[in-house]
Amino acid sequence: MYAIVNISGQQYKVEKDQKLFVHRLEDKEGQTVQFDEVLLIDNDKDVVVGDPTIKGAMITGKVLSHPKGDKVHIFKKKKRKGYRVHRGHRQYLTEIQIQDIVEKGAPAKAMAGAETKSEAKAKPGAKAGSGIKAAAATEKKATAKPAAKPAAKPAAKPAAKSPAKPASKTTAKPAAKKNTGTGQKKPGADKK
Repeated sequence: MYAIVNISGQQYKVEKDQKLFVHRLEDKEGQTVQFDEVLLIDNDKDVVVGDPTIKGAMITGKVLSHPKGDKVHIFKKKKRKGYRVHRGHRQYLTEIQIQDIVEKGAPAKAMAGAETKSEAKAKPGAKAGSGIKAAAATEKKATAKPAAKPAAKPAAKPAAKSPAKPASKTTAKPAAKKNTGTGQKKPGADKK
């Protein structure tokens, strides 16, 4: 039995008792973590595919450690230009061990009030589990016109005006002379 689950924005194929490295999670070592964005479960005989996720499915894991990944060297050079740049990067990771894959019947209190991190970022004002209709209703509320217009402000007294200036005049500039590229003067150029 295996499942495909979304963890920190990346999809992983997981099995029970498997250890894997994911992008750094905020949970401490020894804590239990639950992932409810299960996209697919293969139970040897039948395959359940989510739309986009499987409702009621949950993956439970335990945080083992918070290591750093291998160093990645980034070296750039442009020959004959004297340009050499060397940079490195070590990714912060979390090692987790998958404890259980639940296809249906995840604890109701964990599913009802819990928002996944991706939902909270995508829709900051929406509730967990709200679908496209709720997002559209929220959008309509935000773009709806106010019921009553506020009272008009009293007109301010006009300030003393200086004498009116004439409209800006557009003066045509003489066209620039074209360079013929020969380096010679045009005939009659010295007469003006």
